[in-house]
Amino acid sequence: MANRSGNQLGIIGELFQNGRLAWRLFRDRRVPSLLKLVVPGVMGAYLLMPIDLFPDLIPILGQLDDLAVLALAVKLFVELAPQDVVRELRLGLSQRDIPVPPSAGRQTGSGEVVDAEYRVVE
Repeated sequence: MANRSGNQLGIIGELFQNGRLAWRLFRDRRVPSLLKLVVPGVMGAYLLMPIDLFPDLIPILGQLDDLAVLALAVKLFVELAPQDVVRELRLGLSQRDIPVPPSAGRQTGSGEVVDAEYRVVE
């Protein structure tokens, strides 16, 4: 599966990235508090309920349904969060994953960097 930045991610990588995004959304003040309470609350209630889709006594399946609910809750939380905040945080996460060349740390006096090609005209 490919994410929006074009990098190849597996399912585990995509789940990890969505988890990081959900955590940042959870900590962001622009995300409504009601959303922060409802989605994690419903997920927590399901995980604590004694009734499961697959009982935890069944090896592997018992834990997989809990992981599926967790992944669904994370996806739902990201989908219901304000999309402008999601875009901003997702962009911040993807830029953080891009390696920065050593010369990129230098700044001009104005703090802006201009990257362009030039030619000398005689």
